Amino acid sequence: MVTERSAQVVVASNRGPVAHAFAEDGGLTARRGGGGLVSGLSAIGPDTDAVWVCAALGDADREAVRRAGRRLDADDTGGQSVRMLDIPPEIFGAAYNGVANSVLWFTHHLLYQTPLEPSFDAEAAGRWAAYEAYNTAFADALAEEAAEGAAVLVQDYHLALTSALLRERRPDLRVGHFSHTPWAPPDYFRLLPDATAAAVLRGVLGADRAAFLTRRWADAFTACCAEVLGAEVSYGTGDGDGGDTETRITYAGRTTRIGVHGLGADGRFLRERSRRPDVAERMAELRAEIGPDRRTIVRVDRTELSKNIVRGLHAYRELLTERPEWRERVVHVALAYPSRQDLAVYRDYTAEVGRVAEKINADFGTPGWTPVVLHVRDDFARSLAAYRLADVALVNPIRDGMNLVAKEVPVVSDAGCALVLSREAGAHEELGADALTVNPYDVTATAHALHDALTMEPEERTERNVRLAAAATALPPAKWFLRQLDALRED
Repeated sequence: MVTERSAQVVVASNRGPVAHAFAEDGGLTARRGGGGLVSGLSAIGPDTDAVWVCAALGDADREAVRRAGRRLDADDTGGQSVRMLDIPPEIFGAAYNGVANSVLWFTHHLLYQTPLEPSFDAEAAGRWAAYEAYNTAFADALAEEAAEGAAVLVQDYHLALTSALLRERRPDLRVGHFSHTPWAPPDYFRLLPDATAAAVLRGVLGADRAAFLTRRWADAFTACCAEVLGAEVSYGTGDGDGGDTETRITYAGRTTRIGVHGLGADGRFLRERSRRPDVAERMAELRAEIGPDRRTIVRVDRTELSKNIVRGLHAYRELLTERPEWRERVVHVALAYPSRQDLAVYRDYTAEVGRVAEKINADFGTPGWTPVVLHVRDDFARSLAAYRLADVALVNPIRDGMNLVAKEVPVVSDAGCALVLSREAGAHEELGADALTVNPYDVTATAHALHDALTMEPEERTERNVRLAAAATALPPAKWFLRQLDALRED
């Protein structure tokens, strides 16, 4: 029997460490995921009673919850204690697609076409009520799981209200909120209805400590609290990594500390995984598509609107147009994996990626040369193979909380790669000194940067890659998680 209020560490996130699917015989199969939270919970040791609270994302997950009861089968979760919430599908859909991904994500990534959107009407109010209900379900579950004085780490924009709701239920807990996205500056954040903007900020301020991937995003949140809520800000002198030097925000009688933890790549895992036989097979397949002795410009992204894949393709087209010497000599390997296809705007964007790639191939291709090698089926082994083959990595998001691809490619690239990196990626804060920086909206400048990257002297490229890989792996996932946990427990 599971004992209530027994967990010393609790993590809350929309997506958990395991996803279920229906088998042909009606049974369930479980697929475990990776990432920083999985590594972090594994790193705290078996003696710590830790629980992960997450949402059921589909019918198979919901069936697994019904069969398992309060906790999922440990055989399916890699031994972790996981409580998956069976939130009604209509509530989950309205909260996840109607608010988290269509409002908060768009706001923090500055994606709205403001002459036409957003528009907050009665239907939007109904979706916001679902978002409140979704966050309330998490707060209730966390309150039931956490032991007296436990540490609770709430993750991301899906759960922006959870910390304050949990504070009402369990004031004894140490609560941290971590934002994996950028944070919008005050003028853009105020596109949200006034009550919504205030509720999001108050929700995060319910935590004892709110942490971000970069100082830039932390400062934007702080500015929103000051300008929207009128909160009092005491600016720290340190790096936001714990202790008395952290910035503090005081509002409604409570003080929240502000931290910064730049999630890094798991270098050990990536190097080992990228040398397995399936990656070697994908490398051979890609090399056959590319052709011998050709240079490679590699990008690996989801077809997420903020990733800016279409402008990257246009920049490659301009490179071939203005620098015809690169025709037949370079291939753009674009691994663009479909994302959020239940939203029409994402389906349209994914289709546009394919259309632009096909047009480049039609206009420039020859019988022995395909300028763009595009793959749209998610394949991690193929992604690692592309990393290893990369001469140039193109990472040009409109706006990105961090962007781990920018950190992973230098770690894995066989010969060392040149990194063309958007100044709007959070990773630029750590990698900018050794990357070729671009304005993500400037197609011509990006084309110039691609040429500069392709013509970079091998010695310089190698030296830069060494520094990029070192910076990229400075705070690997397990260390990133534990540092947050330690900072949360400090007085």
